[in-house]
Amino acid sequence: MKPLTFLTVEHEDECPPAWLGQWWEERGVRLRRVQAHAHTPRVAGDHADVAIPATIGDADALVVFGGEAGANDDAEYPWLPATRRLIARTVADGRPFLGVCLGHQLAAVALGGAVGRNPEGMTTGLIPVTVTEAGRTDPLLAECANSVAVQWNSDVITRLPDRVTVLATAPDGTPQAVRFAPWAYGVQFHPEVTPEQFDSWWVDKPSAADPALRLTAEAASAAIHAAREELRHTWRPFAARFVDLVRDFVRD
Repeated sequence: MKPLTFLTVEHEDECPPAWLGQWWEERGVRLRRVQAHAHTPRVAGDHADVAIPATIGDADALVVFGGEAGANDDAEYPWLPATRRLIARTVADGRPFLGVCLGHQLAAVALGGAVGRNPEGMTTGLIPVTVTEAGRTDPLLAECANSVAVQWNSDVITRLPDRVTVLATAPDGTPQAVRFAPWAYGVQFHPEVTPEQFDSWWVDKPSAADPALRLTAEAASAAIHAAREELRHTWRPFAARFVDLVRDFVRD
């Protein structure tokens, strides 16, 4: 059987495919990694000429990872419009897609929804995943009930695109996992993140020198390190199920 290829879009060095990439490669998936932040845009008209392709081409799925950017921060991150167009084209073509955190938010905007600041404030650390009734029968999320995941986000989907199914919700009620289309998913949490990667986001940052932030960061870090095997036990099968979904698509 021909190996699968996933086209991945990354927005910063601190947000690589990490565990997801490792688990996918163990199943024979080839990652075609686009590190959009590593390219200097050449603006032509209102389009940024960067590494983001117009389509996923001969790849079998598109995966867009997270980052510090907001879904509409085009001035600071000029590859975002091209990324949203790529997501919209991929979903419109009925191809498999997975958006993680920022990727989830970019998909919401690309498909006609809206993203904004969460009035409840930043969500960070180990967060329960509350699977909805629809999620309990979904091939990707069904086995994630009663699990926990790492989150790190200030923005959330404030208006869902049309015909979207919410598969899981965060404790504040915001969409935590959605199905945008039959083969297209978004998750607000980070199934890919390792405890060490989380530490690089907060514990190791200068902002964590603030005593109040330091306490929050240290508590979150300790909980995530303690849950390492639980996280791997939950999200490694999730990674495998996405591969199976893509294989099913390719066979169809």
